[in-house]
Amino acid sequence: MAERAFSRAAGAERIEGNQVRLLIDASAHFEAWTASIRSARRVILVENYIFRDDAIGHALRDALVERARAGVAVYLIRDWLGCIGQSGRSFWAPLLEAGGKVRVYATPQLTRPLAILSRDHRKLLCIDTEIAYLSGVCVSAKWLGDPQRNVPPWRDTGVAVQGPALAAMQRAFADNWASLGDRLPEDLLTSQDAIADAGPTPVRVIATRPATTGVYRLDQTIAGMAKRTLWLTDAYFVGLSPYIQQLAAAARDGVDVRLLVPGSSDIPMVAGFSRAGYRPLLQAGVRVFEWNGSMLHAKTAVADGQWARVGSSNLNIASWMGNCEIDLAVEDVDFAQRMEEQYEQDLTKATEIVLAPRRRRRGQRVGEHSERPPRPRRPGGSSSRAAAASLRLANTVGAALTERRVLGSAERGPLGVGALALLTIGVSSLFWPAILGWPLAIILLWLGLGLAVRWWKLRERTKAAEDADRHDAS
Repeated sequence: MAERAFSRAAGAERIEGNQVRLLIDASAHFEAWTASIRSARRVILVENYIFRDDAIGHALRDALVERARAGVAVYLIRDWLGCIGQSGRSFWAPLLEAGGKVRVYATPQLTRPLAILSRDHRKLLCIDTEIAYLSGVCVSAKWLGDPQRNVPPWRDTGVAVQGPALAAMQRAFADNWASLGDRLPEDLLTSQDAIADAGPTPVRVIATRPATTGVYRLDQTIAGMAKRTLWLTDAYFVGLSPYIQQLAAAARDGVDVRLLVPGSSDIPMVAGFSRAGYRPLLQAGVRVFEWNGSMLHAKTAVADGQWARVGSSNLNIASWMGNCEIDLAVEDVDFAQRMEEQYEQDLTKATEIVLAPRRRRRGQRVGEHSERPPRPRRPGGSSSRAAAASLRLANTVGAALTERRVLGSAERGPLGVGALALLTIGVSSLFWPAILGWPLAIILLWLGLGLAVRWWKLRERTKAAEDADRHDAS
């Protein structure tokens, strides 16, 4: 039953006969990636969110150029938003001139204004049928830190995989490539049966696209089935209410649930959102830790010492429902043990977050918990505090309007602020309707124009297909 539950939740079948090696931090990744690229003989498939025009980016690009000139088929997908300000046309020119194929995911389009909300957040590299890599590491020297400024390397995790699972990774790349244009030549892809076993490890390759939610469903399933431990590491944790409730339920049921997140983030606003969600977890018994290094970018989970997940998916709505992501779920005791050992090692460089004791109430005698605990210093500055306050305000107002839960006394402030803001906007709209009218009109015209253009294109394609069918029939 558990095996079928995992398959249905993830949308990925269990694949036997693989070897999985854990890669810790960027230097190990870059060294392995470069060596594997240089050994390629037939095809290289690359998919990454960020390619930066720096020493690391040049080293990997030049290795791809050399292989392309040697006749190896090189196909690469980069994300438009992820590469803005990171790499331009001049960076990609040598690879294109050498015969490599490069496509860009989710470029801005007038007819699809909301497409920009979806990103290709995968970090995937497939070399022939020999080896593939899944990771949270992007192609950027930022992951190596800055020794001259005493900035340590980013903490990140990935895997090197050999065996029949490579076929599923190739297919995942091919599906995304086809969404951007012509399909990948079928002779470049290999069936699962044609790849020899490389080890004893069973895995699932979870390749998600917008609205497929495979990782979200699997994370929910694991949180519901864990009996002893569930240890999570995440770079940009902003859990949805159902997942928060599932973690809290597991902790109340005696499961050792731990969450390791960055102490200081490269996106301070997301760190603020993360901290806004600590309280319900801590109250339920979930242990929360903040990393003390420069940046924790890993996305991993390990449960009951026998199941683990490593990949590109964060525990937030963007990764779960909006992006293209790819993760590896490993069902192996030895691999899970290595993950647990690494997790315990990471906790030695982290600080545990605990609920502060209540303040002294009015009338309380001095000496009875009268001393106020020191306020912990939180990295991220005012932007993090503003983000946390904004999320708290949105949660409170949403809960009040939908009546999905009982509000506590601590939520009086946000509720008053929300009431004042809505009343101010409403009164202003009565006297100055253009305040809302003009922005709303522009948004509706833009969306309407996009739908009209897509309707026209679909009409033309349908007409062309019908004409072709009539021509074949005649």
